[in-house]
Amino acid sequence: MSEPAACHRCGTQRDLDGDPAGALAWVSDRDNGRTRWLCPACARAHVRDIESKLPSEWWA
Repeated sequence: MSEPAACHRCGTQRDLDGDPAGALAWVSDRDNGRTRWLCPACARAHVRDIESKLPSEWWA
């Protein structure tokens, strides 16, 4: 990732120089050609919302 990401829910900035394992916990989503990011805390809080958006073929 070449530029810092910010969580689209809470605005937390991803630390590019921080812990690499922490960077892997961020979640990305493509919406209308734009990449949106969720920080690890927001991803945990909204995991059911995220999973509910998966296509039904995924769960078959």
